[in-house]
Amino acid sequence: MTAVFGFDTSNYTTSAAAFVPQTSVLTQQKKLLPVKPGEKGLRQSDAVFHHTVQLPQVFSALQEEIDARPLAVCASVSPRMEKDSYMPCFLVGKGAGELLARANGVPFFTTSHQHGHVLAALFGAKRLDLAERQFLAFHVSGGTTEALLVSPDPQEILQIRCVASSLDLKAGQAIDRVGLMLGLQFPCGAALDRLSRESDRIFRIRPTLKDGCPSLSGIENQCRKMIGNGESPADVARFCILSVAAALEEMTTFLLQQYGNLPLLYAGGVMSNSEIKKRFEKQFGAMFAPPEFSCDNAAGVALIGSMKMQRNLESCHQF
Repeated sequence: MTAVFGFDTSNYTTSAAAFVPQTSVLTQQKKLLPVKPGEKGLRQSDAVFHHTVQLPQVFSALQEEIDARPLAVCASVSPRMEKDSYMPCFLVGKGAGELLARANGVPFFTTSHQHGHVLAALFGAKRLDLAERQFLAFHVSGGTTEALLVSPDPQEILQIRCVASSLDLKAGQAIDRVGLMLGLQFPCGAALDRLSRESDRIFRIRPTLKDGCPSLSGIENQCRKMIGNGESPADVARFCILSVAAALEEMTTFLLQQYGNLPLLYAGGVMSNSEIKKRFEKQFGAMFAPPEFSCDNAAGVALIGSMKMQRNLESCHQF
């Protein structure tokens, strides 16, 4: 059996995946980078070190789950497909991918972390057909809160253009900072989600936006004030989650008015939140990937490698 392997070494997760084109089976393994209690994240030098230690472990676990020879290899090499988009942590996955491809004499492809997120979400939502048409994708995580206008691209599979983004804090940053205030372990998204469900308090929230771009720093400030006033952790967590949801809701409404009634896809760790998912499915008919394809992963990277390989083969057959 042969498979296309993918590597993604983001600032949060070490991940490897394998996609078998003949059966469309996608298998992945991942491991969060260790963050000390109370810290908000990792320095890039620490992230590179931990990826170097963890990637062989993750890849070994993947090989134990799926016994396949490489057909091609793909790695994410930057946060976005832009000229100045760069983070050293992606060099670990890139180096491992190049070595695996050279050792097996197979093609090596590159892509962006953002492209991987969108493709993984499409796969998880069972809507890979959208790769052939225009749609709106929201990438909402600790590193980015962006609305993306996505169109088919002959070389990179997808052409992604950012049409709105947060003006200050990212949604995931706001959630993590509030979670840390409440004594939760970083990254705090899943724990804050669980805590918020212990509250049924109703809040009147008016998000701040400019041309569809939300300002999220006020969420952190308001939650700090609530904690100082002695309000319950569950109420604070619920206010934080609902504030992020309200900002994203206004952002979505603005963009649908600008670009028409395009399909909506949501990806990124924040969009795994149960409250946000339920709300947006009901209001917008939005599509979400399951959590394993919404958080950082190499699944979409492997898919892109498979699609690029197929297009190269089709191009060769034309001559």
